[in-house]
Amino acid sequence: MPIIVTGVQYSGIWNLSSQANAIAAGTWPVGSPKNLYSWGNNANGQLGLGNTTNQSSPIQVGVPNTWLAVTSGYAHTLATKTNGTLWAWGQNNYGQLGLGTSGAGTYISSPVQIGSLTSWSSISAGFYESYAIKNDGSLWAWGYGRFGGLGLGNTTNYSSPKQIGSLTTWLKIAGGPYFALATKTDGTIWSWGFNYNGQLGLNNITYYSSPKQIGALTTWKNVFTGHSSNFAIAIKTDGTLWAWGKGTFGALGLGNTTSYSSPKQVGSLTNWLNASCNYSSVTSVKTDGSLWSWGNNSQGQLGINNLTNYSSPKQVGSLTNWLNVSSGQYYNLSLKTDGTLWSWGQNSFGQLGLGNTTRYSSPKQIGALTSWLTIASGRYAGFAITN
Repeated sequence: MPIIVTGVQYSGIWNLSSQANAIAAGTWPVGSPKNLYSWGNNANGQLGLGNTTNQSSPIQVGVPNTWLAVTSGYAHTLATKTNGTLWAWGQNNYGQLGLGTSGAGTYISSPVQIGSLTSWSSISAGFYESYAIKNDGSLWAWGYGRFGGLGLGNTTNYSSPKQIGSLTTWLKIAGGPYFALATKTDGTIWSWGFNYNGQLGLNNITYYSSPKQIGALTTWKNVFTGHSSNFAIAIKTDGTLWAWGKGTFGALGLGNTTSYSSPKQVGSLTNWLNASCNYSSVTSVKTDGSLWSWGNNSQGQLGINNLTNYSSPKQVGSLTNWLNVSSGQYYNLSLKTDGTLWSWGQNSFGQLGLGNTTRYSSPKQIGALTSWLTIASGRYAGFAITN
């Protein structure tokens, strides 16, 4: 019989769409060990290796090997294990590790469990904020509360998880710098926090410290932003792609550099699968397995072998075996359907995992493994889980 993990069916072979959606949600078949690796900037212990030494190649993060999903912000990292427990490490100046402590200049360089619960299902790290959804559909936040970015109705910092409201219908969460967006099981999309560039999609630039619904549609499938992104990308159930917020460098993919405070459709195609946002650019995979990017390209982060900015989607090469992508600040990681791991863009801290600090403007394979399952990018640090 197939294994069912958080609503995802696994019978040995997944199609591109279901596999990519599972990766994005951190839902994978259980049964085999899952090893976590990290590399790049480690000034705050965000690699989880028990030290603060930068690494330019993947290094395994401790044992036991039961990691399921990982996410990283400016300099802190969250991860879940296959038993539903939640772990954190890295910078903790605002309590973003959720361990009940905080302080300027503080950090923890090895994974520490947050509480004792075994019911965590989805995680996302903002700049200094942390978010998680439990199996019961409740939404939780902790860390930096300025601008209302935690969605708790105030601007207070919290060093342990606090529930946002009382609803149990939250489905997916995406944290940005001082703001967040989330979808519910009814297909609605919500936002809160910092809104100077209209990144909340509410047709204004007013800050909100509690979740506000974006429009009235119930056809939203997924939402994406990044720990350093003042804009958002969303995909509807019909496969259309939408963008709003700060449009500098053409980051919204709308053919201009204008900022918009409400969702605008990117082109007219209906085959968008997933996306990832970094500081001012986007990389996205379509259902046909092709890879696309747009926006700021000052460090070659668009992967199209030049340093030219583009305000509309441009295909990265001609391959159609791309599966998922994760963006840091000025660089990208990506998985292919054959289980290989690739990177490109800025590399000053070794965040490309290629054993050097050389910048690359087109995808380069990290090692030779073909068993990578999921990826995450911190500001200058990379993470990946392998079977």
